[in-house]
Amino acid sequence: MLPFSPPRLDQKTVDAVTEVLLSGWITTGPKTKEFEKKLTEYVGCKKTICLNSATAGLELIARWFGLKEGDEVIVPAYTYCASANIVLHCGAKPVLVDIDEKDFNVSIGNIREAITERTKIIIPVDIAGWPCDYNEINEMVNDEEVKKIFKPETPEQKMLGRILVMSDAAHSIGAWYEGERTGSLTDVTVFSFHAVKNLTTAEGGAVCLNLPEPFDCEEIYKTLNMKSLHGQSKDALAKTQIGNWRYDVLEPGFKCNMMDIQAAIGLVELERYQETLDRRAEIFDFYTAAFVDKAWAILPDYHNAQKESSYHLYLIRIKGASEAKRDEIIQNIFEKGVSVNVHFQPLPMLTAYKERGYKVEDCPESMTKYSNVITLPVYYNLTDQDLKMVTDAVIRSVEEVL
Repeated sequence: MLPFSPPRLDQKTVDAVTEVLLSGWITTGPKTKEFEKKLTEYVGCKKTICLNSATAGLELIARWFGLKEGDEVIVPAYTYCASANIVLHCGAKPVLVDIDEKDFNVSIGNIREAITERTKIIIPVDIAGWPCDYNEINEMVNDEEVKKIFKPETPEQKMLGRILVMSDAAHSIGAWYEGERTGSLTDVTVFSFHAVKNLTTAEGGAVCLNLPEPFDCEEIYKTLNMKSLHGQSKDALAKTQIGNWRYDVLEPGFKCNMMDIQAAIGLVELERYQETLDRRAEIFDFYTAAFVDKAWAILPDYHNAQKESSYHLYLIRIKGASEAKRDEIIQNIFEKGVSVNVHFQPLPMLTAYKERGYKVEDCPESMTKYSNVITLPVYYNLTDQDLKMVTDAVIRSVEEVL
């Protein structure tokens, strides 16, 4: 069976992890700090903190901004549950809005209609590695009419004076929008380094800070470090200095720091990441060439004058297929020895959200796209022979079912 998305791990990875294991320092330390510095340079943001997951990063920022019960956060209905789960963790309400007709990303018009005086944060999600329209989102939250609606309650909210934009860029590290990389496109960007992502640390994530003045991103970085380590005033590395053992706990924080073991993997991946992106782009082109003449194939956008994807997921849609037919096609593909997937089930389909009153009828575009989409395997070690196996399996399976 051809796997769906194994990580790129080889002897370089083994050597890097071994070096850390034998160094005597395996938790948050010099490798994590180096990884943060290099990520900041790569994406062009002001400061980066690495954590044990993107989910932790989203929640830390939400809590730093003062999100609480009674507040609302606008989240696309078409995303992984983490984007909305963190809102519930904070006691706030996720306001689910539908996606745009042109792609799988959130509709800017739907965001605008959903803004109320309770809205504190907007979470755009870069589905499949394709950046959202950040210029339009940034202009929206800075519009004077929208700013008048905003009701700040915490010092951070008063300093910003508007809705915070927190990009869920779990899929899109390395993508481009208007000549700039994701990570530098809006107030805060959160990346995922989960095992299935383009750039992995096994588990992990990063928060890229790009907040405007008068915010001091260096100070926010220190605050997030404190929050990620139970609220301690010093991390383990700082306490190793002579006479520096004493610490305080400034607040009951969390435990979600990244370890040097993880960062060592990330440093290897980041160093060769352009090579990874180049191969993934070749895979996208291979798929497109194989399907472009098929009347039933709706192919994804992944490169134009404004945007370039990170080539994370290849989402092919089967024109005219119902959800049941799509599922039958997927079963046939698996029977031909190829693993595929579906990204994502819209949140109102999930029990946790259905039970909270969310309805699939409120997101028709999400449901339309979900019902006929299939995610094809994309990873560095796929050979052209493997890709031929994938495309043959997809074509034969579609034509057998439709």
